[in-house]
Amino acid sequence: MDLSYPCLLIDHDDTAVMSTPLMHYPAHVEALKRLRPGTQPIGLDGWLRKNFHPGIMGYLEGELGFNEEELKESYRIWREFTGAMVPAFFPGLLGLLGSFKSRGGILVVVSHSEVDMIERDYRAAAKGGGASVMPDLVFGWDVEEDRRKPHPYPVIEASERFGLAKTDILVLDDLKPGADMAAAAGVDFAAAGWGHAIPEIREALRGRCRWYFDTVEEFGRVLLGPAKA
Repeated sequence: MDLSYPCLLIDHDDTAVMSTPLMHYPAHVEALKRLRPGTQPIGLDGWLRKNFHPGIMGYLEGELGFNEEELKESYRIWREFTGAMVPAFFPGLLGLLGSFKSRGGILVVVSHSEVDMIERDYRAAAKGGGASVMPDLVFGWDVEEDRRKPHPYPVIEASERFGLAKTDILVLDDLKPGADMAAAAGVDFAAAGWGHAIPEIREALRGRCRWYFDTVEEFGRVLLGPAKA
């Protein structure tokens, strides 16, 4: 196998697909409209900042004070939006992932979206004329909390299932949970910088990653390269 990393653990939202502006942020705005009428939602950049820190649940529970019933209703609204819309992959990424798999690469998705939605997005892209790519393994929101990123479980499970060393694995994510997961598991982390341009997130990730990629093309040169720089 002539690849820098035989296994890629890739985030989904805002790393693989352009989903937050289309689905996740509008779902949050709608949830506030229904659950907290009169509360002014933060803007899209503010929402991304909250996803970075303290994380979505930290924001909903800690800052907005959502109770259990409000969290359930917020989730139901989120599913309304994610079930009704299919986000597009970032240009060039699906073809890159197809090339990676054709050369023997193992593709694992680790996301805070749910498995059925992630697999739907890959299938829809193929039907829409994109490269026909399906992940070898998917870890989504619909598992126990201690098996979701930032916990290292997805890295450990992928390593054991496919017989991989830590040096075989690269994690690609646009936010802090992916960086935390990679650090906890002792594997390399790359930051995807093509989904947003928020300075403090960029700077925070630059300090924690082996590579920071501004474009899909830059990422491809490392992913398909024969050796680690």
